[in-house]
Amino acid sequence: METRNLLDEWLRLGSRQVATNGIELRVVDHGEGPAVVFCHGFPELGFSWRHQVFAFAEAGFRTLTPDMRGYGGSARPDRIEDYDVTALCADLVGLLDDAGLDDAIFVGHDWGASVVWQFALRYPSRVRAVAGLSVPVTPRSSAPPMAILRSRLGDDFYMCWFQEPGVADAALAADVRRTLLMDDVISARALVGAEPAVPDWTSEAELGYYVETFTDTGFTGGLNYYRNLDRNWELTADLADAKIDRPALFIAGSEDPVIRFTPTAKMTSVLSDLRGSIILEGAGHWIQQERAAEVNAALIDFARSLG
Repeated sequence: METRNLLDEWLRLGSRQVATNGIELRVVDHGEGPAVVFCHGFPELGFSWRHQVFAFAEAGFRTLTPDMRGYGGSARPDRIEDYDVTALCADLVGLLDDAGLDDAIFVGHDWGASVVWQFALRYPSRVRAVAGLSVPVTPRSSAPPMAILRSRLGDDFYMCWFQEPGVADAALAADVRRTLLMDDVISARALVGAEPAVPDWTSEAELGYYVETFTDTGFTGGLNYYRNLDRNWELTADLADAKIDRPALFIAGSEDPVIRFTPTAKMTSVLSDLRGSIILEGAGHWIQQERAAEVNAALIDFARSLG
């Protein structure tokens, strides 16, 4: 399959620095029309939404796509607690304010999905609709999540391995290219053996952009999201029984390891207007890049259905 190299087109879009919540985010602002904010996950960049940004602009939408806090051209604060979910959501409030927007459609993948679900709970008036990719929204757990994860999945589970500052940071940065080619949940054991092949949904030039960026920034910013899991649980106690009443959509791949340990069945206990739960057969975790045409069609149909 021939892969369309969107790197040059992406770089031609340019970006701007947005001051928000005491930091700056690098943001690509493209297109005109109703606004859509794209939030990426780990270890990714705003560039991960390149297929969606161009498709949405062509469909008559304005897209705002930040490198999230801790990534790429955005600020990378030193303190772990600077990456809790309340800070991440406040970043997006400032992004809307800077763009002169009362609200937007929010679309997130991986950690970005967790952030946009939380944003819809905490700032419902700023959300026109919300879509999560790969990570479903779930009810609040009965106990801090790390204890549950350790008891069920063990200390080798990647979220547990990520907890000790400096350990995963060094291991992932030792071979940036290899780390970025992991097509499954990252673990210490996955970082040995033959280097994975470049997947057919990206180009060598596009991969090189990620490698260059993460070689420069390291992975600590993104890892700090995981190091706030218990803190996030404490900070969101006031939203324990809250519901998201905005139109919602969920998309994942049938082979995505995340939905094996984060089941989708309880989404309707949080979402009162879930308009679709789409599982793309045979797709993995990096779904908006791997199956861009199908994801674009589903997301644009959802956005247009809002009127």
